[in-house]
Amino acid sequence: MKLPFSPEQFLKVFELYNEAIWPIQVLFYLLAMMAVFAAFRRFDFSDKVISSILAFFWIWMGAVYHIIFFSAINKAALLFGAAFILQGLIFFYYTFVNKKLSYRYSSRSWGIVGSGLIIFSLLIYPVLGYLQGHIYPASPTFGLPCPTTIFTLGVLLWTNKKIPIGLILIPTIWVFIGFSAAFSLGIKEDISLLVSGILFIIVLVVRKKYFIVAGSL
Repeated sequence: MKLPFSPEQFLKVFELYNEAIWPIQVLFYLLAMMAVFAAFRRFDFSDKVISSILAFFWIWMGAVYHIIFFSAINKAALLFGAAFILQGLIFFYYTFVNKKLSYRYSSRSWGIVGSGLIIFSLLIYPVLGYLQGHIYPASPTFGLPCPTTIFTLGVLLWTNKKIPIGLILIPTIWVFIGFSAAFSLGIKEDISLLVSGILFIIVLVVRKKYFIVAGSL
């Protein structure tokens, strides 16, 4: 894939982004923990809290990372940003309008896979990046597309209702776009993005006998 920017320019965007928003990255981890807690310890507004957090992440990535920062070196980021913002709005739609989302941790296989993806996105992904020489602030932190997409896929595997196709289309497409671009730039930790996407799809197919993947926007 021929990209309109160099690996150095790509990592520089991470550096500028991370320096500009610090210490909001800490808030992102707190929000992620809040979503996990809400899935484990169910309360009346758990589903709304979890979906709102996921919606915030996707709108933030679209508006702040893609449109404000990444578009400086890649005009395609404007399109990516619009898609990510749309994904955030889709989360809101299926939570507050169509109400098709409900999250609950399960000790069955799909719950365990989901837990693995969540833990990976928050803890293991940054370690792999560090081992690859991607040192903060010039590194993809949580709240940026690749680790946050993995987190999103993990949380979605905790749903205990039907998963609408319209909800998973953009994250699934981004798995392949993000992986192909980032890997060609030497962000080898993003091999995990592709692996996570494949695992997610496999689990959805297996779960079809229990939870039919249905519906669309």
